[in-house]
Amino acid sequence: MLENRNKMTKKYKLVVFVPVTHADKVREAIGKAGAGRIGNYSFCSFTTKGTGRFKPEERAKPFIGKVRELEQVEEERVEAICDERVISEVVAAMKSAHPYEEVAYDLYSLEILDNRKIINKRKQL
Repeated sequence: MLENRNKMTKKYKLVVFVPVTHADKVREAIGKAGAGRIGNYSFCSFTTKGTGRFKPEERAKPFIGKVRELEQVEEERVEAICDERVISEVVAAMKSAHPYEEVAYDLYSLEILDNRKIINKRKQL
């Protein structure tokens, strides 16, 4: 088991902004694609609510709102951790489940600390 921990894959945090009406669909899609796996748990995510603002330009085909009019939408910020080996599938699933033609999302590279080393250092102090 210790050997498996030392061979951890690179981790990312996916953050996507989605209308409240479609948040469950997006969470389900990214979870099925492999996002949100932490230890013996799956489909782990965190959500905060906020207001998204945008103005569709001339050639846009907005899901919500009208071209050239400023829009405000109640959205959820959905965050989930993802292994590098499934990141392409997770992003594809997110885009497929998301209603917007231009999906606002961020992908952060994570630094995973080895908790065993932190605990050992504390004991030495």
